[in-house]
Amino acid sequence: MIEINLLPGKKKKAAPGAGFKLALPDFQGLLASIKNPWLLVASAASVIVIGGGLLWFITQSTRLRVLEGRLTDVQAEKRRFDAVIAQKRQSERIRDSLVGEIGVIRGIDADRYIWPHILDQVTKALPPYTWLTGVSVAGGGLAAPGAPGSSPASQTTDSTGVTQVRVWITGSTVDIQAYTTFLRQLAASPWLADVTPATTSTVIEADRPVTAFNVAVRYRVADSVYIRTVPLIQSAR
Repeated sequence: MIEINLLPGKKKKAAPGAGFKLALPDFQGLLASIKNPWLLVASAASVIVIGGGLLWFITQSTRLRVLEGRLTDVQAEKRRFDAVIAQKRQSERIRDSLVGEIGVIRGIDADRYIWPHILDQVTKALPPYTWLTGVSVAGGGLAAPGAPGSSPASQTTDSTGVTQVRVWITGSTVDIQAYTTFLRQLAASPWLADVTPATTSTVIEADRPVTAFNVAVRYRVADSVYIRTVPLIQSAR
């Protein structure tokens, strides 16, 4: 059937569903349908609070995982350092024990080798045409320091508790210059100190005038650069 429109200006409406049509929501109608505006405000505030809380929870959870990882690393590092510190303290205890034992040994050796050092240094300092008539502990007696019979007045201690040994050296010389050389060489010894000439006199021996002298010295432990140790037993090849 054919229809003809005889009325100009009027167009036939398109049938519903003939094309796609985008329509925006009617906000005015929506606002008009809301009778309580405070409900809308409360709903918006709730959405904001819930969204902010969710964001804060996610942020804090991420930071917590990062901090837990760092805590694990720090705890592992602490355990490693605890082991190192314990080993260091054990080494320090062993060192202190060894230092104490070495100190005791050095103290024993220092008292044991006093007279060998004294006699060695006096022998090296003795010039030609000079001879000794006696080497004894100051205060009388010929016993070594610390041995039975030694004079109590011959040993004193300094501020560090180290025993001081004073020795009298008596001798004679036919040359007064040799006597001054003897004093100078005694003073240069690293094992002797406080070299003090006591008395000098001229005596006749074998129809010859000689100078008799008496010198007081104090024994001291020399610096380590002057001490040389050698083994008592050496292997023979």
